[in-house]
Amino acid sequence: MEVGAEGFARHLPRLRRLILRAAFVALDMEFTGLHSLQNNEPSLFDSPAERYVKARQSVQRFTLAQLGLAIFSAENSNKYVVHSYNFFLFPSTLGIRDVEFTLSASSIQFLSHYGFDYNKFLKDGIPYMNEVQEKILRQHLLAGTWKVCSANNANRDVLKKAIDEVTSWIAAAKEEDTMILQDLNGYHMLEVQLVLRQALENVWTEPLGDKKVMVKKVSPKHRQLLENSSYDHCQKKLILLSARGFTNLFHILVKAKKPLVGHNMLMDLMHLHDKFYRPLPESYEEFKRNIHTLFPIIIDTKTVTKSVQKKCLFPRVSSLSEAYAVLCSSNLNPKGPPCPVIALASGCSRYAEKKCPHEAGYDAFLCGSVLLMSAHLLLCRSTDDAVEADPSFSQYLTVLAEHVNKVNFIRGGVSSINLSGEDAPCRHPPALVVHVRGWPGLTEGQIYQEFKARCRFDVRRLSKNQFVLLSQKYKHVRLVLRDYRHHPHLQVSIYRHWRHSPSVNCLLQISGVVALWSLLAFVLGGAHSC
Repeated sequence: MEVGAEGFARHLPRLRRLILRAAFVALDMEFTGLHSLQNNEPSLFDSPAERYVKARQSVQRFTLAQLGLAIFSAENSNKYVVHSYNFFLFPSTLGIRDVEFTLSASSIQFLSHYGFDYNKFLKDGIPYMNEVQEKILRQHLLAGTWKVCSANNANRDVLKKAIDEVTSWIAAAKEEDTMILQDLNGYHMLEVQLVLRQALENVWTEPLGDKKVMVKKVSPKHRQLLENSSYDHCQKKLILLSARGFTNLFHILVKAKKPLVGHNMLMDLMHLHDKFYRPLPESYEEFKRNIHTLFPIIIDTKTVTKSVQKKCLFPRVSSLSEAYAVLCSSNLNPKGPPCPVIALASGCSRYAEKKCPHEAGYDAFLCGSVLLMSAHLLLCRSTDDAVEADPSFSQYLTVLAEHVNKVNFIRGGVSSINLSGEDAPCRHPPALVVHVRGWPGLTEGQIYQEFKARCRFDVRRLSKNQFVLLSQKYKHVRLVLRDYRHHPHLQVSIYRHWRHSPSVNCLLQISGVVALWSLLAFVLGGAHSC
């Protein structure tokens, strides 16, 4: 089910009820870009804290285009019913500094290839704001200095048309005369009223429903009485509620404390923090503490499927859709009870008939389904005793305990980030050092291309004529050491920190100079005393 700004408020009460009775909620996002700069791409040299710094720059630069939620509710007889939603999002344009964000050409092209509707993103995106932006808006509302930034739903054309109609009418109208503005979608209903009230002190507005707003000519004294009444649809708290938009649903998720499920979800969690909670902190550890407080139970299906591949006869897969296809098509557990039935709810059944890759709601549905099937498989393999026919979700959580709050770490020295504790030490095959002879001006890119034909290494310059190589696989390290043993220009060896580190070499040189001067002073001092 697709939800935009026009229908969001209408769906919110039902969404709250579904979330409160859910077993868990799966999430996926689509962004306007991933990596803000070329050197911000993931590297094997990154520690978790260094990766966070890179990702933080990207999250601050790009925004969300679409967020998908799949709400999984446990039913009787080992069955889960799924309500899957696509939310088009767009930053709030009411009362806060105009939000700027970047579009990555490759990301836009990628989403367009999969049918993403940018008109819905731009014209009907649900507004949102974080706590800092909300505080600023609240201050503007109290001071009466709010404004509407010309973008998104309340664009200049709509506002200009409404003001022109009302100003033309009001010149000849008498007090208590009314007129009707038509065809105002969703967020327009509020913003048009706010702009008219701010521009004209002798009008009053009321929403009539069915995309209509009634405008009445009143005296300034009568206007003041109406503004102080409890029937004003543009009360400050209602303005704030409307401008907060999707953040209202975020607060419901936080309050419900349901397990939150995603796939390769580090960037998803960082955008959640930045867009709906608070701007991302500089401290990586503070980010982890904040996310764990907001969502105490987080499960990344990428870490789960890695475990399934190791413990079960499970083919190697590289994507969420591949994992879903393998789990659905393969009889990986012929002796155990069948996997739970996963049924899409009425009104959300499009994904049962059609695959929609890289649509956030569809990927959220796949993510939750992969979690249930993987957990069931792990539960059946974890005990020699017979597993009951209808395992509960709490049993699945128990067997998934080692993966809870472990978020997959793409191309790094650790396999996952631990949101509820210390990260594991970095582990990878030994680094290699390449010493260049007779090949002046060699760059990191050229070194990368030199070894790319055999295997993939990440490259970092160590000194003018030395480079460090890191790989994820021991066989690649052995292969390069063997093949480059007699290379005329590139001498490859195992990196030894005490031998190859520039800082250690510098320290040794300084220590040598100090020792030499000390010896010289001792000799000269001894000769003088004689």
